[in-house]
Amino acid sequence: MPHRQDPSTIAALDLGSNSFHMVVAQPQDGRFRVIDRMREVVRLAAGFDAQNRLTAEASERALRCLSRFGQRIRHLPRDAVRAVGTNALRMARNSSAFLHAAEEALGHPIDVVSGYEEARLIYLGVSHGLDDNADLRLVIDIGGGSTELIVGRRFEPQVMESLHMGCVSMSQAFFRDGVIDARRMRAAEIAARQEFEPVEEAIGRSGWQVAIGASGTLLAIHRVLVAQGWAHDGFTREGLLRLRSALLEAGHVERIGALGISTERAPVLPGGLAIALGAFEELGISRMRVSDTAMREGLLYDLMGRIHDEDVREQTVSNLMQRFGVDRAQVARVAATGAQLLAQAGPDFVPHDGEAGRMLQWAASLHEIGQTISHSQYQKHGAYLLNHLDMPGFSRGEQTRLANLVRAHRRKIPSPEAGTEPEPETQLRLALLLRLAVVLHRARGAAAPPEVTLKTEDRTLKLQFTRGWLEAHALTSADLAQEADFLRAVGYKLKFK
Repeated sequence: MPHRQDPSTIAALDLGSNSFHMVVAQPQDGRFRVIDRMREVVRLAAGFDAQNRLTAEASERALRCLSRFGQRIRHLPRDAVRAVGTNALRMARNSSAFLHAAEEALGHPIDVVSGYEEARLIYLGVSHGLDDNADLRLVIDIGGGSTELIVGRRFEPQVMESLHMGCVSMSQAFFRDGVIDARRMRAAEIAARQEFEPVEEAIGRSGWQVAIGASGTLLAIHRVLVAQGWAHDGFTREGLLRLRSALLEAGHVERIGALGISTERAPVLPGGLAIALGAFEELGISRMRVSDTAMREGLLYDLMGRIHDEDVREQTVSNLMQRFGVDRAQVARVAATGAQLLAQAGPDFVPHDGEAGRMLQWAASLHEIGQTISHSQYQKHGAYLLNHLDMPGFSRGEQTRLANLVRAHRRKIPSPEAGTEPEPETQLRLALLLRLAVVLHRARGAAAPPEVTLKTEDRTLKLQFTRGWLEAHALTSADLAQEADFLRAVGYKLKFK
């Protein structure tokens, strides 16, 4: 791959269910200096219709925000920006159509991450902002549509959970009209405790020592409690109960501004407070400190790791290879030949942007994991696993593309489902290169691979072997002839001599 110059400016975007945040920074010796921040309340989680689709109004609010963000970062190179969507975009049934328009507005790709990956990024940001001690931390982040819980020590998360409740969704469910009364608040707290109940044992068994609150809701609660003199170094359950009493006395979200709550935060604070009270009650929290860093900072550190070849995705792939007992010698042969074929194919066939090469290498490394389930149609089993496993560092889109490559590496080449491939022709061509690498190593021998040259012309692939090699390897010749039939079915020609 061509040498990549480290970018002087990087940007991270957290497209949350309540607010969109952007941080622009300059890397400095393994850390970064923030040079710009932008935030807008978009409230995607409140913009669903009865079919769980983003409404036109909510989409338009989000696109206007992203267009403004794009004016600030559109000039940055692609690998200097990481934008991720969270729970609202995970839940929206029309997220594919929205994301296409959103990427146009922003000028950069947007990844939708799983709750598990969101939790990892939150912990990465929080842990870099705390003292480097050996405490076992419970980190809680109450977002607009989901709540993440992570137990970890130093920079390593050990337990990660993502719950389907957030300050926006909880407020919509119990305080939609803005009225705050004891009956509604009690019902919201019970609903929150019900969500925490399934993870209570795992969190308690971890033996966490200190609780840390991160991001908007808990930071907003802390600011209010400090302003009222109800908290100092962190806050307690007693402080939360005093805030609860103050909200009940106000009786409506339009009357809680006197507590120092912004008009943007007021409509979603009752739901966020109910979740916080549920967490304290169900998880046995007595005091919670707060962190100024969270997912956005985690994104920046993760992005810097990718830039400096410390990509957590590489470790994830290696861990999966070990977990599923992959034949490392075989996949190394397939990966090496795949990389050779990609280089020979040239950038006109598959863009050499680095990400395509990495995706091909990961697919080669994991193409046999389905054999753990059954050798029969193991490509389908492998694709299922990759679609549904928790894979740190990978977005949902990356997992889908990786799964599709593994699914297509042998037998009939399936057509991708609508909306699953942002660049379907590039993905198909990567699958063709992977298939050829697998065929050339079907014998699984340790002998030196054949000396082969690949040339591509539009939709034709030409393999040139050294004289006499194909005649001496009749089975490979037969496999290539069969492969030509599979390629013909998707509009490509394979020639070899």
